[in-house]
Amino acid sequence: MLEIDVHGLTKVEARQRIDQALKNANKNIIMIRIIHGYQSGTALRQMIRSRYRKHPRVKRIELSMNPGITDLILN
Repeated sequence: MLEIDVHGLTKVEARQRIDQALKNANKNIIMIRIIHGYQSGTALRQMIRSRYRKHPRVKRIELSMNPGITDLILN
């Protein structure tokens, strides 16, 4: 598992970090946990869940009991 903390970043900065992680993730990494927070709004969460839902490396998105976390399950 790989964990990325993007809360406090802009959408562009968060996208760059997540895209880089997806690009560099080898076959042994099956999940990327993204900590986006939620106390300051839901813009990052919405961007992540909509943008990466159809990404070629992402098999599915799993929602956490914590509303500030989204897990990307990789192919």
